[in-house]
Amino acid sequence: MVDHRKLEPGKLVIASHNQGKVREIRALLGPYGLEPVSAGELGLDEPEETGSTFIANAELKARAAALASGMVALADDSGLAVDALDGAPGIYSARWAGDAKDFGLAMQKVHEAMVELGDETDTARFLCALSIAWPDGHVENFLGRVNGRIVWPPRGTAGFGYDPIFQPLGHNITFGEMEPEAKHAISHRADAFHKLVRACLTL
Repeated sequence: MVDHRKLEPGKLVIASHNQGKVREIRALLGPYGLEPVSAGELGLDEPEETGSTFIANAELKARAAALASGMVALADDSGLAVDALDGAPGIYSARWAGDAKDFGLAMQKVHEAMVELGDETDTARFLCALSIAWPDGHVENFLGRVNGRIVWPPRGTAGFGYDPIFQPLGHNITFGEMEPEAKHAISHRADAFHKLVRACLTL
């Protein structure tokens, strides 16, 4: 049995400059006595994501934020994995949106790549790695997922990123059409967060 370190109430750095992610993580952390502050608010640099997995990149960001701030830091690395594209865009999900973070363009790229392949497989999943790093170097990692399918054209303006083209299994609307509370209940981030809560926030 793994002996997890418990998180104490107080300030916690969310190691992200993505306001959509920060918003979701803040909502998930709300009930636990933690006071989230984003890396952007602290003026922390974004480290280059050189890992080959979601967990490696989340850990890299969490360690950098914990070291720079002297506080416990929580980082998320997440993305869309499309079966017809052999798991792409995967860890490069944000990069498909380019420097301008244009996820309309990124969704178009996914659609065009699937059409070009002529593969009618539309199954996909969102994956999320959460990494908590303490200033002394201790790290805890958690991986979450939600299965679904790719739809086209995009539907809905809620959420962020690839949400308008992802329809979770068992639902007939996309993440882009869901109220935030409904998405938080079933998302890949929520799945990873529930694992984190059980390990590090429950007594």
